[in-house]
Amino acid sequence: MEDKLVTLAIYTFEKAQILKTILENEGIEVYIHNVNLIQPVISAGVRVRIKESDLPKALSIIESTHWLGAETDIEKKAEEKKIILIPVDFSDYSMKACCIGFSYASAIRAEVILLHTFFTPLYATSMPFGDTVSPFQFEDEDLFVYVSNKAKGDMDEFVSTIEKKMNDGELSQAKFSYYLEEGIPEEEIIRYSKEYNPILIVMGTRGKDQKDLDLIGSVTAEVIESSRVPVFAVPEHASFAKIEEIKHIAFVTTFDQKDLVVFDALMKVVRRFGFKVTFVHVEAKEDVWNEVKLAGIREYFKKQYPALKAEYHIIDSDDTLNGLDDFIKSEQVDILALSNHKRNIFARLFNPSIARKMLFHSDTPLLVLKV
Repeated sequence: MEDKLVTLAIYTFEKAQILKTILENEGIEVYIHNVNLIQPVISAGVRVRIKESDLPKALSIIESTHWLGAETDIEKKAEEKKIILIPVDFSDYSMKACCIGFSYASAIRAEVILLHTFFTPLYATSMPFGDTVSPFQFEDEDLFVYVSNKAKGDMDEFVSTIEKKMNDGELSQAKFSYYLEEGIPEEEIIRYSKEYNPILIVMGTRGKDQKDLDLIGSVTAEVIESSRVPVFAVPEHASFAKIEEIKHIAFVTTFDQKDLVVFDALMKVVRRFGFKVTFVHVEAKEDVWNEVKLAGIREYFKKQYPALKAEYHIIDSDDTLNGLDDFIKSEQVDILALSNHKRNIFARLFNPSIARKMLFHSDTPLLVLKV
């Protein structure tokens, strides 16, 4: 009688590979199915299959090695060092970002890092040439001392306000530290995100009707373009001030398979809060295949996240921004979540991303994730 294959488990591609290696080291033949051959790392729902006769041995190996349990311990240790990075410029919208960032940090027991970057303009005429010293050199040194001292004073005042708001109950309790750095804001933010590996960057923006040259909006846009860490951009007129007040998230999908990975990243950020999620696709014309693809996404997430409160919607519009804006207003969306796939420099110059456009177009907070 033929020894048929049975499914031992269904995991992500990475976990399936780990389990395959463990079992094969014990002499058990393993087959993994349902792998995206073009991009295997983004495969989800991979089946680990073995011969039926090997099932008892495989189960005993899994139970004795506690391979999933060990991984869970590692994940728990990683969670103990969760960090939320909040760049600030001491404005009202920086405080709004802090309100939301601190409430999120408090909910997930994370630590907050406040970062302020100041910039001192130094010109070539200020630099000494050979043995001579420019008469402007000392003036620029004085300028640096003045700017750095002012930044320190502003940060001390901002931190005092944070502490007072926490003591008065206006701000959620969370452990925090703060840093001052000289440099270009977006570059320092990215550098800190690489050094501290935060799970989220929370940044304030001015929101709707701000100009493209508006400094903080431009900095946020550059961070969104460059960061590998999820970026939560909070306009000053956002309708909520704490994470607990959020009820509805709209996730923009293009039906790209990468969106499945992006959504997994989104769930790591919001899974414990029980928000309603609406999957949204914007299309200029009706296409029966869009309905088919949306049905496929519906089935996938129903299996992967059975407890998820999800809805699905196709917006029939040839104007992506206004189509999303109308949907946000009619459905009372609190956060717009979307991916920001990295493109080449020419695409960035001539076709700015939806995330960047929405940043200057809407008062709805954006949660931007990358793969």
